Amino acid sequence: MERTRLLASHEEIHASDQRAWVATYDVEAIGAVEPRSRAHVAGVLRSVTYAPTRSTTALRAELFDGTGSLDLVWTGRGDIPGITPGRRLLATGMVSRREAGRPRLVIHNPTYDLLPVSEPA
Repeated sequence: MERTRLLASHEEIHASDQRAWVATYDVEAIGAVEPRSRAHVAGVLRSVTYAPTRSTTALRAELFDGTGSLDLVWTGRGDIPGITPGRRLLATGMVSRREAGRPRLVIHNPTYDLLPVSEPA
């Protein structure tokens, strides 16, 4: 194990591991994704929340790839089988600017491919 990894925090090691895993796919780094562009990204779902509002419902998930995070939002959905924290996936869609009160970029109603659960974390 190299010295810098020994001195790294748990979060830095996790980010490094995610970057290495994502590099095996032909995708863009989330940290390099720009608003108003179509993106194909991969990562692990850090959190999944159901967010009802007065006008609609939405399932929101934070996708992390080691370079950054973005939100995936499925409008009108309260649950999607397989969309659970810790699950790895590929997602494609149009990237939007941050929503009010949200620190991350967002892809609304992305197409996605769930990756096998048996892949090492």
